[in-house]
Amino acid sequence: MPPFADDEWDEILEEIPKVEDPFIRKYLDGRAALIDQEKKQRSDHIFRQGLSPIARKACDIVQRIREEEQRTIWTPGLEEQIAQRERVEVYPGMMFTLAKDLMEKTKLWKIVRRMPKGALLHAHCDAMVDFDHLFQIVLETPGMHIAGPDSPLATPEARADARVEIRFRATEHTKGSIWSEDYEVGTFVLLTKAADEYPDGGRDGFLAWLKSRCIISQRDSLAQHHGIAEIWRKLGKCFMMLGGMIHYEPIWRAFLQRFMSLLAADGVSWTEIRFGWPLDYRREGSETPESDYNHLFQVLDEEITAFKATPAGRSFWGLRVIWCSMRGQTTRSIVQGMDDCIATKLAWPHLVAGYDLVGPEDAGRPLKDLLPELFWFRKQCAQEGVEIPFFFHAGECLGDGDDTDSNLFDAILLGTRRIGHGFSLYKHPRLIDAVKEKRILIESCPISNEVLRLCGSILSHPLPALLARGVPCALCNDDPAILGQNTAGMTHDFWQALQGWENLGLAGLGSLAENSVRWASFEDQGVERWTGDIRDGAVGAGAKADRLREWAVEWEKFCLWIVTEFSEDADESDMGKSESEGVGVGVNVDVAMTSRTAQ
Repeated sequence: MPPFADDEWDEILEEIPKVEDPFIRKYLDGRAALIDQEKKQRSDHIFRQGLSPIARKACDIVQRIREEEQRTIWTPGLEEQIAQRERVEVYPGMMFTLAKDLMEKTKLWKIVRRMPKGALLHAHCDAMVDFDHLFQIVLETPGMHIAGPDSPLATPEARADARVEIRFRATEHTKGSIWSEDYEVGTFVLLTKAADEYPDGGRDGFLAWLKSRCIISQRDSLAQHHGIAEIWRKLGKCFMMLGGMIHYEPIWRAFLQRFMSLLAADGVSWTEIRFGWPLDYRREGSETPESDYNHLFQVLDEEITAFKATPAGRSFWGLRVIWCSMRGQTTRSIVQGMDDCIATKLAWPHLVAGYDLVGPEDAGRPLKDLLPELFWFRKQCAQEGVEIPFFFHAGECLGDGDDTDSNLFDAILLGTRRIGHGFSLYKHPRLIDAVKEKRILIESCPISNEVLRLCGSILSHPLPALLARGVPCALCNDDPAILGQNTAGMTHDFWQALQGWENLGLAGLGSLAENSVRWASFEDQGVERWTGDIRDGAVGAGAKADRLREWAVEWEKFCLWIVTEFSEDADESDMGKSESEGVGVGVNVDVAMTSRTAQ
């Protein structure tokens, strides 16, 4: 067909309907109604309905800032620019590590950093403190030594992969060099001496090498792209490197103070950390491991109390531990860990919140194979009169219908109160209904899933699908020191969610934060009281209701700060309203909390 002639086109143009024509308007109205119906099913719908005027204005301002930064910073060509600058090929999952420095300079980062984030519900203990700080503590701690249990660290290949132990020794050992071919395997050498003698740059080179053994770097993202198993192998070796350093009383105390201070500075008020240490913890000045976990938990209790008494810890509610066993262990090892968990719970009931099985799901035993051990554990808990609920990892995988994916079925049937990751849950419509009916929260860790190769980027993460189906979720950071966030706080995960998902916005982010408080385990509760407190929310009674009310006040203060600090980003029609709407924030909080009950 030849191109339209001008007069022919004019005739056709007259026949094309106009947007303002009644039937087009009717179509658009129906379209808007359909979208509105879908949004009513979202898990954050009730939260959005309860927003105060100040919070609504803050959400509008943040949306305008987000859109502006998308136009000016996160452009379609940015990925290619970064790839050329770093001289790398961009593989799925690399964009967080490549873009991290840039995101931390944005206006949106400043806002998210200030946000009250509620509770961190999914975090593994050893991977929480920034390594630059931790390594300085280790070097400054008297008596710390290093050994190569299997071989000297004389070659770059050995230093890249050989097993290393860093532990306290009462007597200083300064003879020999771990970096020499004639090093006597297994001999401990004073850590400061070994650091200063490091063959590639002295102490600075040593710190860089040590950090490379404890993180999943950009290089690992490239070299390990050929399989999830390889990236998990690297992750496991990171934890092995860290254990000997942290499991010594002086370092454990300093670690805890740093951990809690990072959380508080990031707007995190509570955390429940996954804990799965073997009995290798040593008191100050001792080379002999403790025979139980009592002193370790005594130190934990003391340091929580000490931090909460500081100015930085005034708004910090505290922390509890979710006891963990490695799912790949033998029945004897798992049962021993369960017995240790119960004994520690009896001694420190306020510190032990629950039980979990951790480690790579694809390589470990599925929950259905662990039913005998789990039912034994339940029986022992009942006999001892202790409440230790399950908070299972499940669905942290790419499979569909295999044993690993099916852990989701068993986690729900076994009564888990939350699900760690739940990455594959979106494939299971009946399980989605069950999670909603039973009020089970998904502890979602987007950056962890990206770095560990479960998804290519934040845009391909399944969490938005769960939110759209009304599944309660919270954002978590999993292993931030190892995975690249380099801090215990959650701002990176919150920022990625806000910038990456169009339907979320600040209101959706606020809902995720409120969920983290609503599903936190502040105290021991039976099933009926647990679900009742989740349902009642801030209008209920007890510790959870108190914390939800506290968080709601901080949320309103935060929204007022946005409106005040970023008034130049507000719509001109809203100018001048901030001051009048800022009065009576407490009233708005009460109204919002009441409307957000009955999740």
